[in-house]
Amino acid sequence: MSRSARHAVVLGAGLMGRLLACELARTGHTVDLYDASEANSPASAAHVAAAMLAPLAESAVTELGVVRMGCHGLSRWPELIAALGAPVFFQQQGTLVLWHRQDAAEASRFQQQLAGTARAMPQLPAVESLDARAVARLEPAIGERFAQGLYLPGEGQLDNRELLAALLQCLQNLHVALHWNSPRSPADFDDHDGWLFDCRGLGARGDWSALRGVRGEVIRVHAPDLALTRPTRLLHPRYPLYIAPKPGGVFVIGATEIESDDGSPASVRSALELLSAAYTVHPGFAEARVMEMSAQCRPTLRDNLPALRWLGPRRLQINGLYRHGYLIAPAMLDAVMQCVDIGHSALADQFALRVESVTGAIR
Repeated sequence: MSRSARHAVVLGAGLMGRLLACELARTGHTVDLYDASEANSPASAAHVAAAMLAPLAESAVTELGVVRMGCHGLSRWPELIAALGAPVFFQQQGTLVLWHRQDAAEASRFQQQLAGTARAMPQLPAVESLDARAVARLEPAIGERFAQGLYLPGEGQLDNRELLAALLQCLQNLHVALHWNSPRSPADFDDHDGWLFDCRGLGARGDWSALRGVRGEVIRVHAPDLALTRPTRLLHPRYPLYIAPKPGGVFVIGATEIESDDGSPASVRSALELLSAAYTVHPGFAEARVMEMSAQCRPTLRDNLPALRWLGPRRLQINGLYRHGYLIAPAMLDAVMQCVDIGHSALADQFALRVESVTGAIR
């Protein structure tokens, strides 16, 4: 039991809120979890996401601190999943990166970025260059359709929906008090003398003015006869595509990235672009059945990096996970729990994770 165990309130029951509430309850805290939606809200970013764990691939669009957090997450996810006591699909068979001949310039730029990451973090597995035969050996279903590619060893993915369900069961087993359809803000708990954690994502915009939404669109299809075994990324100068194979012949195809907090359904244009790109990776997607098309708005701060913010004694906001939610959530969790136990986090320093404090806030 944590020496600082006491009553804790968690606002927001997305990925971060569920992970944190479970960990707090395991370490002896009495926990109340509040969320503005129902338990299985289909509109949440955590529900829609592809849940790929690809720190090296993401290094092309983010900072080294996020890459370090992602590497931490890859090692922590098996431990976190094992503690849930329910089956959750977790795979660590690397990422395949492909491109068409006309996009060779984009591939060259991507490779240069990966080389820079490798120089800064030599402990990462080396990127492997592939010719057409090597692509076919790695993914026989693709064959020799692509003249070249890259293989990023050690990267992975998990099934986000299995994970969210397992976390919900864990919360119930740990007797966390669950308050669905109950929107709350930190101001509603001014008299609360225990811990308060704000994990509301975009729901916290009223209390964190720097937050904005970045829209993404994702398509899930069923293609049971299509045997791709690992996440595949297709480089493109405007919309890099990913295809993440999930259990049961399900594939998650995404994702557009639009500077907008518009939460309306996916556009025809995005659907055409995503499905056409997937078809060029494998013609078998032409016979896939579209299960759903979803749009999400991911909570993002000005610099596209996550942050912790102290609002006062034992009052902490966690936000800005952007497109990296599943990748960095374990690192965020461990940094927060260090704050709970000792008042600060050495992991936050290691990950260059920004820790802010509102004016006059006392930890």
